Amino acid sequence: MTVELLEPGLRRLVAPNPSAMTLSGTCSYIVGTGEVALIDPGPADGAHLAAILDALAPGERISHIFVTHAHLDHSPGARPLAEATGARVHAFGPPDAGRSAVMAELAARGMAGGGEGVDRGFRPDVTLSDDTEIAHGDWALRALHTPGHFCNHLSFAWNDAVFTGDHVMGWASTLISPPDGDLGDYFRSLDRLAARPARVFYPGHGAPVTETAARLAELAAHRRDRHAQISAVLQRAPADISTLTAAIYTDTPPALLHAAARNVFAHLVEMTQEKTAQATPQLHPDAVFSAL
Repeated sequence: MTVELLEPGLRRLVAPNPSAMTLSGTCSYIVGTGEVALIDPGPADGAHLAAILDALAPGERISHIFVTHAHLDHSPGARPLAEATGARVHAFGPPDAGRSAVMAELAARGMAGGGEGVDRGFRPDVTLSDDTEIAHGDWALRALHTPGHFCNHLSFAWNDAVFTGDHVMGWASTLISPPDGDLGDYFRSLDRLAARPARVFYPGHGAPVTETAARLAELAAHRRDRHAQISAVLQRAPADISTLTAAIYTDTPPALLHAAARNVFAHLVEMTQEKTAQATPQLHPDAVFSAL
């Protein structure tokens, strides 16, 4: 595996877990020199974890491990890497941390599903509150709670850059799959990042994003357009999620239609909270939705 020097004080390795959801694989970032931070160890893949350790210069060690969120392509490597290095794992909390009331209700009714899979056993050693800064050696990272893709999702500000995990990527919009994902939170987190200009975003998958403000605006507009499309279909007649997905995602490859349906459900959950749609007999992926 190749280690890339992205800029002074920042190295990246890509885990060997390519897929339709992860592009070429999960990006693991080594921040600083000497006593370094590691952001997103990725899956519990022995070869990838060995490559991370091999990427360190003589005399360097990983002193801190940071996890953006508890999906299976980001967090499972944290525990074995911690055991190998003695570093503690830092994150917002377990997989349900930061979950809204409506999403907690959906989870209690067994609505989980879709996405990259949840690392249900994930527990950090150190729980990071929003806006907490950790500084060590020649680096400092500030935790920004950016739920939307996942309730316990953190982004990390480093100088004038932000590691955005799966919240902002350049190659695709993020999956929002209730009850772990929340569209209302997603919009608020986009606004949060827009309020603090960044030179570059380093995402969990794919290339760095240099047109940061434009990308945030593009992602927000994309979701607003989806919202309007769903509303327009429901204005014509009540529909279930499969009908809405087929009507809206007309150019989506079959392998991604399940993820598309989860995104539609996220929009419908938000519309029920806005009182612009209702679910019959109750809020559920199998419900029939109608406009209000």
